[in-house]
Amino acid sequence: MLKVLPIQTKEEQKIAASRCGVSFKSDALAYAATVDDEFVGVGQFKLTPNGGEIYDIALLSGKNDFEAMFVMGRAMLNFIDLCGIHYAKYISEAVDDTLLRAIGFEKNADGIYDIDLTDFFKHPCKHHKDGAHPCDTPQK
Repeated sequence: MLKVLPIQTKEEQKIAASRCGVSFKSDALAYAATVDDEFVGVGQFKLTPNGGEIYDIALLSGKNDFEAMFVMGRAMLNFIDLCGIHYAKYISEAVDDTLLRAIGFEKNADGIYDIDLTDFFKHPCKHHKDGAHPCDTPQK
């Protein structure tokens, strides 16, 4: 069973980030993804006055689980939205265009992946301005 849950301590977050080969961000919130209670990935994000910032959607080396990363990305966006912040951007050098577009991000004119979360979770598969349906994106 796939689970995406908040990481409860900074030490757990640091270990999860290290296992996935990403920098630990001490001021970020984090989620861990597990499949059948086995750790598969980490997500780190922050709430800022300018919106949510997602820093990592990272798999454990050797894993290939698009669904887990998709669900974790959506979970982070949902948390950001529930906190009353209706804009988020993805800030990382590690970019998986297929995954980010499936989650709901679009690349803006500045080349940054961002998303307007206003009413996003009411109709997430019809949210793209270009008419694309990210829920129909084929898995890698």
